[in-house]
Amino acid sequence: MTPPLVRLVDDDTDLLEATTQSLRIAGFQPEAFSSGAAALQGLDADYPGVVLSDIRMPGMDGFEVFRRIRSMDAELPVILLTGHGDVAMAVAAIREGAWDFLTKPVGLDALTAALRRAAQARALVLENRALRADRQVPVVAGQLLGDSVAMEHLRETVARLAEAGVDALITGPSGAGKTLLARAIHREGPRHARAFVHVACDTLDAARFDLDFFGAEAGQPGAPRHARLVGRLEKAHRGTLFLDRIEALSLPQQARILHVIEAREVWAAGAAAARGLDLHVLAASQADLGAMVAAGAFLPDLYYRLSGVTLHVPSLKERRGDIAGLFRHFLLSACARLNLSVPQITPLVQARLATHDWPGNARELMQFAESVALGLPVLGEAMGEDAPGLAEMMARYEAGIIQEALRMSGGNVTAAMARLRLPRKTFYDKVNRLGIRPEAFRKREG
Repeated sequence: MTPPLVRLVDDDTDLLEATTQSLRIAGFQPEAFSSGAAALQGLDADYPGVVLSDIRMPGMDGFEVFRRIRSMDAELPVILLTGHGDVAMAVAAIREGAWDFLTKPVGLDALTAALRRAAQARALVLENRALRADRQVPVVAGQLLGDSVAMEHLRETVARLAEAGVDALITGPSGAGKTLLARAIHREGPRHARAFVHVACDTLDAARFDLDFFGAEAGQPGAPRHARLVGRLEKAHRGTLFLDRIEALSLPQQARILHVIEAREVWAAGAAAARGLDLHVLAASQADLGAMVAAGAFLPDLYYRLSGVTLHVPSLKERRGDIAGLFRHFLLSACARLNLSVPQITPLVQARLATHDWPGNARELMQFAESVALGLPVLGEAMGEDAPGLAEMMARYEAGIIQEALRMSGGNVTAAMARLRLPRKTFYDKVNRLGIRPEAFRKREG
């Protein structure tokens, strides 16, 4: 976790040095200035920290420092240190918008508590500003989002697979984005102007399977009297057939589909001849099809026909570094669709993003983003026996910060340590304890 940044302003150099040392030991990143004018140099509305200033100083006092900061950024927290004789001045500053004031001598616990609250508020302000800025960017549906190595690999694979038109199997847990990946392959390929026929295999009516898939000539049972019933296979001709949850098909249904995939032709009920099919077949499964083959529940020939090219969509738990970006995308999408302004991101929302395992994956995260967009209460996880404790939640949050630093540095450990302002030993102690592999964040050559 990046140490909170604090800009200290005090003309008493001895006290300034002592406070700087105490705050550094307490886990802050202090910047020391002996005058208000010096402290204002380089300070702007993007400053990612807070200001702690003494009131009584020669030249420019702390009250004037606060006023100038307020004119630059009214949401940058300023905490004033005051003697007993300056309380009235500090109260006046509070009325004008100062974050807080502390009376000297102030204990370290009280000081660090006030600074941490201010730093958390500042982080939320900057996050919400970034969110509002992103609101000006058009929201594009169907993107394969995420900067994790796994998602970069998928994006690279999509273009090659789409161009080649090779049949493929997409695996991954429920809600991870298997349908999104299938649509991306169709969209990027030469068949993008043709039909994308999405078949939810777990919702098929067994009694109508042949009619739905293969169709029937006019006058046949289940078909109109004067028109031919076109089945799903023929509708996908020259386009993409996507068999979602293919593990739900029965063995006889699997055999029928296998024949179509291999022969690339379809016999409609009552037809005098087969019609040729030009299909790009994609299938998706959240089950272990290899294990189903071993158990006799899935046809080996169909499995091997589809699994020659297999793409795996990882769970959100496997790519925690993508969660914040995905949430932002879903939130902006929800606000645009519902014509709502972008809400403030609260500490409770941030905590849930950092600590929840998201067993429903992207689908669950999308629903959570919609709830936040609508202003619905954020419910914490049930605190049962299986709920993570404080130590585990903090570890997950810390891991997310380190992974984000590694992602931004492209896996460059030295750059990540500089970004986090951590010494080498501390950095490696943390990554080893948290099970983080820096090399996984390095971009592959070629």
